Amino acid sequence: MQLKQIARDALLKPLQAVAGIVERRHTLPILANVLLEQKDGRLYLTATDLEMQITAHSEFDGKEAQAVTVAARKLHDLLRALPDVSTINVDATGSKMTVRAGRSRFNLQTLPAADYPRIGIGQEQLQSLTLAQRDLRGLIKSAEFAMAQQDIRYYLNGMLLVIDGASLQAVATDGHRLSWASFNIPGQFSRQEVILPRKTVLELGKLLGEVDDPVTLDILANQVRFRFGNIELVSKVVDGKFPDYNRVIPQGHGKIIELARSELLAALQRAAILSNEKFRGVRVVLAPGTLKIICTNSEQEEAEEELEVAYEGDPLDIGFNITYLLDVLQNLPTDRVRLAFGDANSSALVTVPEREDYKYVVMPMRI
Repeated sequence: MQLKQIARDALLKPLQAVAGIVERRHTLPILANVLLEQKDGRLYLTATDLEMQITAHSEFDGKEAQAVTVAARKLHDLLRALPDVSTINVDATGSKMTVRAGRSRFNLQTLPAADYPRIGIGQEQLQSLTLAQRDLRGLIKSAEFAMAQQDIRYYLNGMLLVIDGASLQAVATDGHRLSWASFNIPGQFSRQEVILPRKTVLELGKLLGEVDDPVTLDILANQVRFRFGNIELVSKVVDGKFPDYNRVIPQGHGKIIELARSELLAALQRAAILSNEKFRGVRVVLAPGTLKIICTNSEQEEAEEELEVAYEGDPLDIGFNITYLLDVLQNLPTDRVRLAFGDANSSALVTVPEREDYKYVVMPMRI
């Protein structure tokens, strides 16, 4: 394979898009590599971990089709270390790739492109929809933090995407809290649910931009495909039954307060400094006109924050994991939040005033 006089960024940018999923340690050595293919006037770079595959391309006026695989991290780090305006020449023959830039020369080990394990893309397309990248990214970001990590209930280690009528919904839960977000999409679609793996969700959050450019979501048999800009991401879906999230969302809680998100976030962040490092408990004490936030730790230290709220109902003293409250407040891009409580043993509901597109449920804890 030969690439003559190619700008550094024409190789580095697509490599940055795909290299995030490459595992440093893997049972298959070739999975540490990236596949470079020159065809159809473009240079394609592909990486896979056998569950997900990302392909990105840049325009390159090469004449003959050729392909090779090389260590993704090493090539990425070399290109990043070169000056921004570098022009690069690549020559891959035998089991070596030589990369030249100015007076710099690097020899890298290669493996045959024919051995690279690609994910076969399903031909049966069940649904397809298109929306702005910023809208899909916002939907993912508002729910992803509630996903479980390494839970034995494997279907919780990901995010549920629901297409239903004219809405696209994202749901995530780790069994202690649940985040539900919805976005209106043009058209009418039959209801369909897929569970995206955690790694796919996190990678999408990195790759999607805060732009109005379109992203197309294709639901295939046992796969999902996202196409946007010069990137195509294909992922397997988690085979499992997601819990009935509608049963978890509280209805009719009577103790309701509304306050500035930034004010509540700052008070919780200060109180969290003196929270118990292991249990992360916080007491939320609600009384007419006031909301108190109290944290203590094993050294008998205490933090107390008092906020003024418009509340005239019965008093309440309830405990939560303070990290779960901080997570939602840090990920909601709104000015105000509404908190609805039942009793000391009931889950709390966090929503956005005047909006029906976001709900966050957090279970209480004993303190």
